[in-house]
Amino acid sequence: AQQGRIREKAYGKQKIYFADQEQLPAASDAELRGLDGEITALSTKVQALQQSCRQMEAELKDLNSSMTTPELAREIEELRKDCASYTEKLERIKSATNHVTPEEKDKVCSEQKLYCKEWRRRKRMATELLEAILEGYPKSKKQFFEEVGIETDEDHNITLPAAV
Repeated sequence: AQQGRIREKAYGKQKIYFADQEQLPAASDAELRGLDGEITALSTKVQALQQSCRQMEAELKDLNSSMTTPELAREIEELRKDCASYTEKLERIKSATNHVTPEEKDKVCSEQKLYCKEWRRRKRMATELLEAILEGYPKSKKQFFEEVGIETDEDHNITLPAAV
């Protein structure tokens, strides 16, 4: 700075040193336009290369996420085995001689409806009886159920089938 090759500026307690640009040769307008043109051409080239790089990275990501040829061959073989086993199972079901007749199916469905109806009726009766007992009981419903040993459908996550 004392020899004049660099300049010094003080900002409060800080000092900044930079090259003295007055000692550099001045560029002509033609040189500046040439440099601007070169900058523009290089910027365009950089953008084109960045776009190409992004496309290649996307393609690489797609290729890395896809299966390899041996993996595809194993997957195809597994799918063929599954298909063969399902086809065999379908043939066994089709050739089975112990089909359920529509009468048997109707009988089972009507029995299920009857049992569900009875289940609802008995559950309603038990609930009404327990509520009558609990009216005069000094403790909570939960404590009463524990003392008596009552297990509810809800304790076992059981729900009644929907009425049909």
